[in-house]
Amino acid sequence: MRTPDPEAIAVQLPPASAIVYRHFGAPDAEVRARRLAMIARSRGLKLLIGRDVALAMRIGAHGIHLPEAEAHHALALRRAHPGWIVSSAAHSLAAARSSRADAVVVSVAFASNSASAGRAMGPIRLSALVRAAGRPVYALGGVNAKTARRLRDTGVIGLAAVEGLRT
Repeated sequence: MRTPDPEAIAVQLPPASAIVYRHFGAPDAEVRARRLAMIARSRGLKLLIGRDVALAMRIGAHGIHLPEAEAHHALALRRAHPGWIVSSAAHSLAAARSSRADAVVVSVAFASNSASAGRAMGPIRLSALVRAAGRPVYALGGVNAKTARRLRDTGVIGLAAVEGLRT
C-alpha cells in the first residue's frame, strides 16, 4: 500500500523491522528518505530505498529494493555494497527463483485494494513459491491480521503489511 505519510508508519514498527521506501520520483524524496533514515537509526529499523542506488548511498540506507525487472542487478549490487541488504520484487515463481537478492518481496499474496495489485496468489501458491525460492520471502498485498493467520504454515518468514498495523 502506498501511504502519504511513511514516517507515521515507521515510528509504529517494532525494532528489527524493515522499511522499503519507493519514492516514485517524488520531488521531496531525499528529504523524506533522510527523515526515514533518522527514524530507522533511532528505532533499530532497516531502511531500503526502492531502485535509487544514488539516493541510498547519499542517505546511508541499509540497502536497496529492486523491481522485478531489475532483479538481475542484485548480485552486482551486493558485490559493490557488501554491507547492504538487497531485496527484489517477485510476482511469479520464476522471478523468485531467478533473483539473486538476499530476499524477495512476493506480490500479490491476497486480494488487495492497491491500484497496481494483480491476481492474488493465496496461501497455497505462496507456500509453493516460498519453498522453491531458496531465500527469505516476504508477502505483500492484502496482508492483515486475518490473512496473516492463513500464512502461518507457509514458511513465509516475514510479512510486509501496512494494513496489519491498523488491525
